[in-house]
Amino acid sequence: MAMLITEECINCGACLPECPNEAITQGASFHEIDPAKCTECVGAFDAPKCVEVCPVDGCIINDPNHVESPEDLQAKYESLH
Repeated sequence: MAMLITEECINCGACLPECPNEAITQGASFHEIDPAKCTECVGAFDAPKCVEVCPVDGCIINDPNHVESPEDLQAKYESLH
């Protein structure tokens, strides 16, 4: 499952350099995560780094529209690197 940045984003940019897949970009109103590149940090870290560094609780959530198994996330990570 990819992560999703909600409209609660304050555009601080803390998440941008933390993403190992460069899946996070500045959107029109707030930062956005490309679900095709997001692996929830599977393959790189034990937990999503964007969530760890985000100063706004609940700003980055699991994207219910992009549900993937851990195996699928690992395969996606490997294909990106």
